[in-house]
Amino acid sequence: MAAARGPRFPYLLLAAWGLTRLLLLLFVFKVFVFPGPDVTSDVTVTYRNWYEVLRTGTFPLDDVTWQYPPAAALAILSPALLPFLAYTQAFFVLAFAADLIAFGLLLYAGLRPGRSARGVWVWVVGVPLLGPTVYSRYDVMVAAVAVAALLAGVRHPRVMGALAAFGALLKVWPLLLLVGTTGRRAWGAAAATAAGIAVVFAALMPGAFAFLTFQRDRGTEVESLGALVFHIARHHGWEGQVLLNYGSVEFLGPYVDVVSTVALMLTGLAFGWLLLWRLCATRFLVHTAADAAFMAVLLFTVTSRVISPQYMVWLVALAAVCLVFRDSRMGLPAGMVLTACFFTVLEFPVYFADVVGSSGLGITLLVIRNGLLVAATVTTGVLLWRDTVSYAAPAPVPSRATPADEESLTP
Repeated sequence: MAAARGPRFPYLLLAAWGLTRLLLLLFVFKVFVFPGPDVTSDVTVTYRNWYEVLRTGTFPLDDVTWQYPPAAALAILSPALLPFLAYTQAFFVLAFAADLIAFGLLLYAGLRPGRSARGVWVWVVGVPLLGPTVYSRYDVMVAAVAVAALLAGVRHPRVMGALAAFGALLKVWPLLLLVGTTGRRAWGAAAATAAGIAVVFAALMPGAFAFLTFQRDRGTEVESLGALVFHIARHHGWEGQVLLNYGSVEFLGPYVDVVSTVALMLTGLAFGWLLLWRLCATRFLVHTAADAAFMAVLLFTVTSRVISPQYMVWLVALAAVCLVFRDSRMGLPAGMVLTACFFTVLEFPVYFADVVGSSGLGITLLVIRNGLLVAATVTTGVLLWRDTVSYAAPAPVPSRATPADEESLTP
């Protein structure tokens, strides 16, 4: 009788990841020129300027474009780890390294018994679909932390909580990773980690939490869902402006404050739905935490006043983790997110001038991209509710869950 074969060596996955990432590096190092405006300027100008301030031991207190939690300073300062490279080059190399770490974690998890390589393919395909913007923002580093947190949560909830808290102090949204956890250990570790890091930054670097007041007068960013109101209104006599404001291109003018307020109200309603789900959910499986995190970040993204291209990296990372679990039903919304990534790179940077000018092409690209995100949000919500709330049949014990998996799902 022939012995059972283990998983095949993932030659195709490795080749696809290597070739696509080589292409991204060639674009950010400008061996090849990517269509549209230069997406690396955030690193060469903005991040570099922040680096010069942060290395003096203080935050950019006079720069309202600094809108990040205190641990973001670590990402901006990280190129100092490679002193033999110029700042910009070092940042691109570290972004590549974060991408590699996320890929390695997903690959290791996806090739384990009872798991699936679908999630690895989501990461391999989704990241290059966004173009060189991925390596020109520090969001890929945050995404790697989020991937590590969710995968660790299966066996080590305290590690998940600590990583989620660290991620939240990098860029807030990883706090949503805890929405679907059922035990106290993850929340306790998150609270302790967040408090410890916050105290250290507050004590050592002035202005650690100044970012909380820097977005007070924001408008509505031109790529957001609410911006479609003004893109269409410009063709009917609306007299507002499109300006660079708080580090992004935004609509400013009549009724922008109304649309921004509605967006905030929708965000509140979205989190109200999450609270309702959490109170009603009775069936938690090994993949529920990842599915819930995916849902939470989708809600946060579609209702935000800002949908920057790098936000899509968050969704790709979470969709990838969901599909690492063979029993997750998030394949359809993950596909929608991947399709939305393709339209995202078209609207920024390729045809960003059309978006800013509210041309027919620009509006069409935004309608498709934002429509896909809304559809993914609704679909994910329905699937999550059916899996955890309205599941009528007796809940079988997942045959693939290990004793450690079951322990991590116990409150």
